[in-house]
Amino acid sequence: MVERTPVFNAICQAILLIGLLIVLLPFVIVIVASTHDIRTVNTVPMPLTPGGDLFVNLHEAWVRADLGRKLFNSFLFAGTVAAGKVLLSSMAAFGIVYFRFPGRMLLFWLIFITLMLPLEVRIVPTYAVAANALAPFQAILDITGVTWLIQTLSGIRVSLEWGLLNSYTGLILPLVSTATGTFLYRQFYLTVPDELAEAAKMDGSGPVRFFVDVLLPLSKPNMIALFTIMFVWAWNQYLWPLLITTDPKFGIAATQLKTLIPSEFGLPDWNVAMAGTLLIMSPPLIVVILLQRWFVRGLISTEK
Repeated sequence: MVERTPVFNAICQAILLIGLLIVLLPFVIVIVASTHDIRTVNTVPMPLTPGGDLFVNLHEAWVRADLGRKLFNSFLFAGTVAAGKVLLSSMAAFGIVYFRFPGRMLLFWLIFITLMLPLEVRIVPTYAVAANALAPFQAILDITGVTWLIQTLSGIRVSLEWGLLNSYTGLILPLVSTATGTFLYRQFYLTVPDELAEAAKMDGSGPVRFFVDVLLPLSKPNMIALFTIMFVWAWNQYLWPLLITTDPKFGIAATQLKTLIPSEFGLPDWNVAMAGTLLIMSPPLIVVILLQRWFVRGLISTEK
């Protein structure tokens, strides 16, 4: 055990304070830059004292980037992805822990291995599936000869197509599954006493009722912690929304920020770009602040 002394405590506090300043410095620069006019923000060095043009810059960024529509899409995208990940991972972990069937551990490890395949690695096949979600089923019909048989008998060629490009379904659905959430829920469910399941079974409770009435209330901190992590993760997604949504109607705020960055020969209005950045990064910060207590409790609960 490390002995606590005033000198050691002071050194630790100083290191933490330096780390805090390093982390907060970019946020401070964004906030300060968003309050200046274009002349002041391009001054070298830029003043680190706030200016008086914050609301003017916020309005300009809001109108130019159409952030009203894009922030709505971001909330819909991030909220639905996070909620879907929480629901799907909780049900997957429930099936793995409480149902005894051959290969359940193999199934769990296959799910867990997908942690080594982030979205950026599987972006090409994921995009191909989103372009036509029924393409695998069409391939099965072609390989088995069903397509040829139907065409021979009826003269109609079966062609299954379901495009998900430029749609909320294509934007959200490929990102809903998560191995991280399944692992988190599995570890929690393993700590739940077996007596609870036995008592619920004796009371006539089925699997669905046990899951809804017993497990979900117990895992509320886990749900909020996972929702917070996945909401921030989905909000900051850039590559997938950029590929899947070529229609501006389905764009999200993170990809729309590029419209505020000054071009090579354009007006260097970094104050407007920083104001747009402030608007876009505020929602996930607010979500983390509001759910911080439950988030910490779900991650460091002594029950795990």
